[in-house]
Amino acid sequence: MDAIVLLKDDHKTVEKLFKEFEKAGDSAYKTKRDIADKVIEELTIHTWIEEKIFYPAAREAVPETKDHVLESVEEHHVVLWMLSELAGLDPKQETFDAKMTVLIENVRHHVEEEEQEWFPQVRSAMGRNRLVELGEQMAEAKPTAPRDPLKVPSAHE
Repeated sequence: MDAIVLLKDDHKTVEKLFKEFEKAGDSAYKTKRDIADKVIEELTIHTWIEEKIFYPAAREAVPETKDHVLESVEEHHVVLWMLSELAGLDPKQETFDAKMTVLIENVRHHVEEEEQEWFPQVRSAMGRNRLVELGEQMAEAKPTAPRDPLKVPSAHE
């Protein structure tokens, strides 16, 4: 699987979780907590492999997208802190749903920019073989990637 396909699959997984969260009832606290925990894990792993493997390679292949990479890392910073706050938040607290909603909005914006604007540039610059090689590296890195959002470097940059 190539790197962009892998990242898009991650995006689909998280979007499915977001939709489950949005459909959960106001008092579905356990369901919302379970979904939030899955979102935290999925996005933390995804962010880690993007920053450690994909972004450096993409930046090298398409130097003119440096600003996009820098902006993406800043968006990751915001998302990672929101994830860390959600991890310790009781779903019965009034801020839980609001925080999750803002997280969903931020991630959807980030995904749209990546998939519409940036991925096509990276795909054409890198070519299939390089993307497959990166995809394999990313898939291999997932099991050992941190699950704690604050362990991802951009959380502290």
